[in-house]
Amino acid sequence: MKLFACQSCGNPLYFENTRCERCQHLTGYLPDLEMLSAVEPDGDKWIALADPQKRYRFCANWELHACNWMVRTDAGTPLCRACQHNRVIPDISDPARHALWKRVEEAKRRLVYSLIKLKLPLPAAASGEQSPLVFDFLADAPERNILTGHDDGVVTISLREADDVAREQARASLHEPYRTLLGHFRHEVGHFYWDRLVRDGGELESFRAVFGDESEDYNTALQRYYESGPLPNWQQSYVSAYATMHPWEDFAETWAHYLHIVDTLEMAYAFHLSVNPRIEEAPSATVDRNPYRATNVETLMEAWLPITFAVNSLNRSMGQPDLYPFVISEPAMAKLQYVHDLIRGKLSKPVEDTRPQQQQRAKQQTSKTVWQMIGANW
Repeated sequence: MKLFACQSCGNPLYFENTRCERCQHLTGYLPDLEMLSAVEPDGDKWIALADPQKRYRFCANWELHACNWMVRTDAGTPLCRACQHNRVIPDISDPARHALWKRVEEAKRRLVYSLIKLKLPLPAAASGEQSPLVFDFLADAPERNILTGHDDGVVTISLREADDVAREQARASLHEPYRTLLGHFRHEVGHFYWDRLVRDGGELESFRAVFGDESEDYNTALQRYYESGPLPNWQQSYVSAYATMHPWEDFAETWAHYLHIVDTLEMAYAFHLSVNPRIEEAPSATVDRNPYRATNVETLMEAWLPITFAVNSLNRSMGQPDLYPFVISEPAMAKLQYVHDLIRGKLSKPVEDTRPQQQQRAKQQTSKTVWQMIGANW
C-alpha cells in the first residue's frame, strides 16, 4: 500500500479516508491512477484535484457509506472497479450488518488494489467471461451457517469474519496464529487464480513439481487434516499448518502470504523504513525498492526478515501478538518464487530446473540462520 496526501493542503491520508481532516475536502480513490484525490463538486459531477481535466462520480456504494472509489463519468457503470465484482451483499437494513459489511468492503478494496498493481486479470460479471471473479458477502441465518470459500470464480465471505469477537474465537478454537478478514480475501482469491493461471494457463506440470499432485481427493484430504492435524514438522516445507491439507490449499496459502509480503513491504517502502538493530547478529535492511518491481523473492526476503523482526518485537512490547507469526523455510521460499514467477508469466522452463538453484541461493543468504533462530521462538 502507498502513502497518500491531500492535493489541496498536503495532509497525509489513509487509503480509507473519505475526507481530509485538515481542509475538509472530500476524497476519492482513482484506481487507474493509483491516487487518493481531494475532490470538488462540479454540478452533479466531481473534479478530482489529482486529475482535473476529467470528471468523476463516486461509486454507487459511496451513498451507502461503503466505498470511497471513483468512476469516470463516461465509464458506463455506476460501480467502481472493486464493487463491480460484488454479486450478493447482506441485508444492510440492520445497522449491525451494515457496519460489518463496511468492514468487508474495506478489506476487499485493499485486495483489489493489490490485484490491479500486479496486473492480474480481473474479469467482472459484466465482462461476459465464463467464470468471472465475483463476491458473495453472506450473513448467517438460523437455517444456515455460511462458510467462507471459493467455487468456480465465486468467493464467499461470511459476514461473521468481520466481527472481531467471532473471528478471534474461531482463530483460537482452530489454533491459528493469524486470522484476518483481508487474509481470507487473499487466500480465497488464490483459488481463483489457481484455476485461471495454473489449470487454464497450462501450468499443471510446473505446479505439481512444486506443490504436489492436486488430483488427490480434496474431501478425503480435508477429513484427514481435521482428524489428524497437519503433517509432522510442517514448518520445514509449508508457510502454514493449513497449507499441508492439500496442494490447492498449499498454493492458496502461499499466494496469500505473497500478497501479505508485497503489500506490507510497499508501505515500508513508502515510509523508507530502515532497520539497523544495535546488536550485531540481528538482520538489518533499508526498504529502498518497490516490492511490486522485485525480480525475485530473495530480494523481498532481504527486507522482509528485518522488518518483521522489528515490528514483531514492537508488537510484543505492547502486549500484542506478532504481526507476522510465521517462518519461511527454503521450500516455502521456492513456492513463493513460483507464485512470483506465475504472476509475471515467467514460468518458461520446468520448475525442476530452477528450484535447486533457488534453494542454493537461499542457503547463501546470511539471514537464513537468523530467520531460523527467530522462528524457533514463535
